[in-house]
Amino acid sequence: MLVTERDEGSTPDAVVAREDLLTRIGTGDRAAFADLYDQVAARVFGLVRRILIDDAQSEEVTQEIFLEIWQTASRYSADKGSAMTWILTMTHRRAVDRIRASQSGRDRDMKIGIRDYEREFDSVSEHVEVTLEGERVRQAMRQLTDLQREAITLAYYGGHTHSEVAEILHIPIGTVKTRLRDGMIRLRDAMGVTS
Repeated sequence: MLVTERDEGSTPDAVVAREDLLTRIGTGDRAAFADLYDQVAARVFGLVRRILIDDAQSEEVTQEIFLEIWQTASRYSADKGSAMTWILTMTHRRAVDRIRASQSGRDRDMKIGIRDYEREFDSVSEHVEVTLEGERVRQAMRQLTDLQREAITLAYYGGHTHSEVAEILHIPIGTVKTRLRDGMIRLRDAMGVTS
């Protein structure tokens, strides 16, 4: 059996033992899985940790790797490489997949964030503008007749319909409409609004 450079520090017997453990794990041998875990967990976690840096994610990915080893050990073939090479290749692939998935998630979040970005507005400026506009309307309202101002106040500020204004003021609905129309024309002119 050839010892690959990833198996440096392992004896040929340990390499054969790992291959044997994988064969036994493929048949559902839990004790073999526990033995393999004890032998390689530190190296698997170390490789994942070097790639991902984050301890929590490294632990998660290491757990996924051992689950994959348990589920796919029957597919391991010693002809294609040592057990450790097979495990570390799987480890590297899983860690890189996690990085890609994280990056993809960040990219997606960024696109959504940019799409949903609403420009902040200056609330002080907005308040000043509304206040100034309100003052312009009050000044324009002072230029109306008392009857026009009363009809507009009831209809636009009070939210009453033309019929309700007519009822409140005890005047015909046509008179209400005339006062509203004439008052709005005067307001538009006083505020310098062009139609």
